[in-house]
Amino acid sequence: MDDLSRQLEQHIPRLRRYAQALVGDAARADDLVQDCLERAWSKGHLFRPGSNLQAWLFTILHNLHANAARRYNSRPALVALADDFQAPPVRPSQVEAYQVGELKEALNKVSEDQRQVLLMVGMEQMTYEEVAQALGIPIGTVMSRLHRGRERLRELLSAPEAQRSGDRNDGKGSAGF
Repeated sequence: MDDLSRQLEQHIPRLRRYAQALVGDAARADDLVQDCLERAWSKGHLFRPGSNLQAWLFTILHNLHANAARRYNSRPALVALADDFQAPPVRPSQVEAYQVGELKEALNKVSEDQRQVLLMVGMEQMTYEEVAQALGIPIGTVMSRLHRGRERLRELLSAPEAQRSGDRNDGKGSAGF
């Protein structure tokens, strides 16, 4: 099991990055990664040596996120107690920060299924096979979602700014990493 600990440790940065992009909040992402690592550690005997540990971990993370989303959607909506909340001040924007902001906004408008594939392939550099295994879908579906997601991002990023700001999130999640 000591070898499994070292192997798990190597994947923490990628799991954290993907989880944060998936849930949009660093604290919730850390909780999700911790739950993933705890599940992997407790179920380590189910891991087949020689198989893809990264795909196995991403599968666990994905399933934990999906289960949490189902639980969240079955609960009544929360009401904010303070209406006068102000976001902390943001440092002056620069071109790169603006472009990253545009990308985040566009990712928020892409369906969650497409966003998951975009993040795994684009940000995590996972192969189609690894993504298919992690999400439990056929490779053709991965390719299709990736294509449609990229096309949607191109469409959103090439739209005039006024149109982008008027285009609202479809309510399928947040990629605010």
